[in-house]
Amino acid sequence: MTRALHDTVEATVETPDRPRSVAALMIALLAACTAFQLNASMLSPVLVVMARELHTDQVAVGLSQTAFYTSTAVFGLFLPRLSDIVGRRRVLLGMMIVMVVGAVLAALAPTMTVLVIARAIQGVTGAVVPVCLMILRDEVRDPRRYGTLMGVVTAVNGGIAGIDAIGGGTLGTAFGFRSVFWVIAAAGVLAVACCHRGVPETRPSRGTRMDWYGGLSLAAVVFLFQSAVNEMGKGSGADRTLMGGLLLGGLIAAVAFWRIENTVEHPLASPALLKRRATWATVATTVLTLAGVIATVNGIAMSIAQDTTAGFGLGADAASLLLLTPYALLGWIVAPFAGRLAPVVGYRAILRIGLAGSVVGIVGLALFGTRSLTFLVGGTLLLGVVYAGMANIMLNGLGVVLSPPGNPGFLPGLNSAGFGLGAGLSFAVLPAVEAATSTDGQSSHAGYTGAMLAGAVIMALAFLMSLLIPRPVDAETQS
Repeated sequence: MTRALHDTVEATVETPDRPRSVAALMIALLAACTAFQLNASMLSPVLVVMARELHTDQVAVGLSQTAFYTSTAVFGLFLPRLSDIVGRRRVLLGMMIVMVVGAVLAALAPTMTVLVIARAIQGVTGAVVPVCLMILRDEVRDPRRYGTLMGVVTAVNGGIAGIDAIGGGTLGTAFGFRSVFWVIAAAGVLAVACCHRGVPETRPSRGTRMDWYGGLSLAAVVFLFQSAVNEMGKGSGADRTLMGGLLLGGLIAAVAFWRIENTVEHPLASPALLKRRATWATVATTVLTLAGVIATVNGIAMSIAQDTTAGFGLGADAASLLLLTPYALLGWIVAPFAGRLAPVVGYRAILRIGLAGSVVGIVGLALFGTRSLTFLVGGTLLLGVVYAGMANIMLNGLGVVLSPPGNPGFLPGLNSAGFGLGAGLSFAVLPAVEAATSTDGQSSHAGYTGAMLAGAVIMALAFLMSLLIPRPVDAETQS
């Protein structure tokens, strides 16, 4: 795969005087996406260590993760559009620098409160992947070459071949949770250096005024709905009054956003763009896909593997090595080939194959994986191919190639928020189903099966919604 990537990069360069430009760009984009992914996945194995060293509980530590993901959803919403106006290289560098500041603050955090603030600061990087894909599309015009490189860049977003989770657990056990943040900070510094050197500046909407009122109101919508989903995830401990207030506030903010977009000269997302099938069908498919699969793999399957009563009694490290590492590795391997095929056979075709395969994989996990470790591992491996290597890549890609030329950062930003909202819904809904269908209030085969079947139903809805996504004509070729 390394040789194929090298050939693709070299073939992309159109003139002899640019022998290293695309290679340098790919190194920079991969460095940026890797730094972002470390924030998302490297900390999961050290949450217990974090709670112990800060003398707090798992609920408080979970709040730091919530702060990070909520922040990524909010900032990922409007930073792609801002990059159209002030410059994509400038915005990418800004995100990386702020991430480094957040990582250093987290490494030095004396209390849980400071750590939560630091994680929220790191969430500014929520737009890294869509901004990187927009930069790549500006530089690589050939659809097939772009598809391959898109797959390479986006594959990092699914996990760095499992090394991130293993490395986080090893560092946390040996040196404490602060060492993980120092590694993240170092990766961020490296990404800043690579992006400064290898990323060209582009400003497709130069001279346009940023719609800050629309951006802030839409950010409020996402923040309030995301907070309601987070509250829902507490299950029986959720504050129903607070959740209702958050949902009502989100609806009010949505009405305010709609009115603002009807009045400003350069709206962030005009009503006409919001009504496009390319907009709502793509974002809805993203939300449903993430809602169906994320907690299935990272939550329910991992719980079964470690459950000593109704599961297989593995340790956290063994469960990660058997499930998450090969899952991420397979996605990383398959993604470039899926990206290469997408412009030829169709982005939507690859997406639907991935979604249909995900339904099959989750149903297999529900029916057989709860009682057989072999089927649990096999079903997770299948999801690594069809979701991490295909569906996830196409959802990211469609957000870029279906965005309107006059407002290229609009749909990638909205789709980025859809990823965060869908993941939040997944961890709110599926564990609640697992608890509701378990016998005697204890974890059971019935509860795990019920949660996974719920995930399969949601994934089937994502497949049906994907049938409404229009074809990205400009990004595909018939030859």
